[in-house]
Amino acid sequence: MARKPNSRTGSRNSSASKRSARRARQASFLRLSSFQWAIISGIALVSAAGTAILSALSISQGSLTTWMWDEAIWPAFGYGGVVVPVAVGLTGLYLVLWGMEQSPRVSWDRVGGAAILFLAIEGLLHLLYLVRDPAALVQGIVARGKGGGYLGGGLVTMLESGVGRVGAFLLCIALAGIGMVLVSGVSLAELGQVAVTTLNSWRARWRAQRRPRPAPAVRPVAVEQQVEAEPQLARPEDKPEATAKAEPEPVDTSQPGLFYGDAVRAAASDYTWELPRVEDVLQRGTEVSAADVQIREQTEIIEHTLASLGAPGRVVEVNQGPVITQYGVEPQYLEQRSGRRVKVKVGQINSLADDLALALAAKSIRIEAPVPGRSYVGIEVPNVEVSLVSLRDVMESQPFTKIKSPLSVGLGQDVSGHAIAADLAQMPHLLIAGATGSGKSVCVNSVVACLLLQNTPEQLRLLMVDPKRVELTSYNGIPHLLMPVIVDLEKVVGALQWVTREMDARYRKFAEAGVRNIEGFNRQAGGDKLPFIVVVVDELADLMMIAPDETERTVCRLAQMARATGIHLIISTQRPSVDVVTGLIKANFPARIAFAVASSTDSRVILDTTGAERLLGRGDLLFVRPDAAQPLRMQGCYVSDRELLRLVDYWRRQRVAAVQAGKAAREQPEEGEPPAEPAVQQSLWEEVIEIEPEPAEQDPMLDEAIATVRQLQKASVSLLQRRLRVGYTRAARLIDEMEARGVVGPHPGGSRQREVLLPAEEPAEDQA
Repeated sequence: MARKPNSRTGSRNSSASKRSARRARQASFLRLSSFQWAIISGIALVSAAGTAILSALSISQGSLTTWMWDEAIWPAFGYGGVVVPVAVGLTGLYLVLWGMEQSPRVSWDRVGGAAILFLAIEGLLHLLYLVRDPAALVQGIVARGKGGGYLGGGLVTMLESGVGRVGAFLLCIALAGIGMVLVSGVSLAELGQVAVTTLNSWRARWRAQRRPRPAPAVRPVAVEQQVEAEPQLARPEDKPEATAKAEPEPVDTSQPGLFYGDAVRAAASDYTWELPRVEDVLQRGTEVSAADVQIREQTEIIEHTLASLGAPGRVVEVNQGPVITQYGVEPQYLEQRSGRRVKVKVGQINSLADDLALALAAKSIRIEAPVPGRSYVGIEVPNVEVSLVSLRDVMESQPFTKIKSPLSVGLGQDVSGHAIAADLAQMPHLLIAGATGSGKSVCVNSVVACLLLQNTPEQLRLLMVDPKRVELTSYNGIPHLLMPVIVDLEKVVGALQWVTREMDARYRKFAEAGVRNIEGFNRQAGGDKLPFIVVVVDELADLMMIAPDETERTVCRLAQMARATGIHLIISTQRPSVDVVTGLIKANFPARIAFAVASSTDSRVILDTTGAERLLGRGDLLFVRPDAAQPLRMQGCYVSDRELLRLVDYWRRQRVAAVQAGKAAREQPEEGEPPAEPAVQQSLWEEVIEIEPEPAEQDPMLDEAIATVRQLQKASVSLLQRRLRVGYTRAARLIDEMEARGVVGPHPGGSRQREVLLPAEEPAEDQA
């Protein structure tokens, strides 16, 4: 028989279910996430702070706000209570943003510094009130609503019991200074430097005010005009102060005796050349260091970005350079689902360059993975403010002075700010490539300036090629030049061939003397020493377009064999393509400098690896040493036009002094004697004319060339080179002779071929 349900039991069950449902609703309300609690707390704090601030500014206040100010804030903090609502509001705003997962990056050093600064100000407010009323007690000051409240009074009371009132004042000032350093992020060294600079300026101003001012001298106007009309010429033997104040006048380069030819060499045989002083020619650079706060912020961004992208890393070293700052990141471990810890691969960090550039808002970021000799990956971030690397700073550095070679050159500073120098004799040749405006010409000028500051014309001779006519022509007039700067491309191949013959002649001298190189020959030669010869070519692309075969053959032969004879090449180009920087040329130039280029393909042509496409330009470069596996990034040296003008003008004046010192070459001839030849430039082509036999009146291949162009009814130098299998020089001479005979017309310009004036049917003997 079924039992009937008990009414009491049903009522108890229903009430229990209602209570459990009510508890579940309460539990769900209390189970808010931490983000929701943060938003709620932040809104409450912001509302309380806003209410307190508005009530303090309004005339009528409620009982709650009146109690808040009169019974809580003013007694506890005194005058510092003004800052309390603002701090509470900022805290609430931070909690709201944190709950929305958009919290700003807050440096806890600054938060702690702000707390220390507030505490020190509270103590100073209380001490300042005690100056007016030394016998006042803390309770009396708090009752009046003055000073620093209970917080400042308690701090001062504690300090007075230990170090006295004066000591308490000094300690509060020290705490305020510490808080300002932490809040601003400025280091103590920078603060000390600012303080010393300020004190020195005040002292100089005080001395200037106490120094008696002399009465101005009154001179007649005519005397002043006469003094201004007389030019003051600075001589090389003048004092450095006079040279630095007045810029030297440019020397007239149109007069005879401009270059260091045989006549000038004979006239200056007894002249002692003096090297210019570096401090008189070059200026120091500017050094700008990034603030510690900026470095810490970028460190946090890098670590946070790497962790969010699944490649956690820790910054273990920071190297600050003149243009970039390198952050050394050590890869960390990843926790897998199985519990194993796997270290992050270097390739994962290397592939995040664009993401890091986006997070840091940087123009470009280069990652060196890994840094040679170190156990971390280098992330190179551009500096906000760049420093100027001057040639003087590099030449006065220890790495440069340690190189005991007359051909040592300063290249720049690396990512750590250390000077980098190299020996041109050990390279032994240098290839420089980069896009337009990347700093290629400035690098060439800095290398040439280094050589001119260390070598006299008896030790170094220069041969310069400048097809653009604006980069190297300013060196015209210095006694180091073998001939004027070559601007005509038709003479470049001949000049390189002359250098090749000079190399062969030196090898014959070495064989006769039984030595292997120029150093051994100069030790045995005594007074008749051979100078070093440096060939500087500003643009290789133009030469490769006009005569590619002859240029490549001559450059490669010089690069292979000229090292022992003291002949070195410095070649630059702004078009680093495979048809300009060929494989043979690149193989014979182990030392290379790459500036900013347009693509990674150009970077591979120069360096055989990528990286140059991420450079910043304006002197940012990658240098490949002959004995290094990876390129070294650095900021190149900068030489201004004013510094180059001072250097060139110094050597021009030395040349004038050398010519004037040799009176025998400048004397007037006696009666019956022919007049002396003026001192002019020795031409490189005189030796060529003496060695090569004079050409006959008619080239033996002229008839064959005429028949060829009449048959094809077109004429050009390249056509004769292919058909007759002759060189460029002979084909051009055949074209000129046919033009003189009236067989072909003048050059129409551009890439068009010449017009053949004779028809194909007429024989060559019928022409008038």
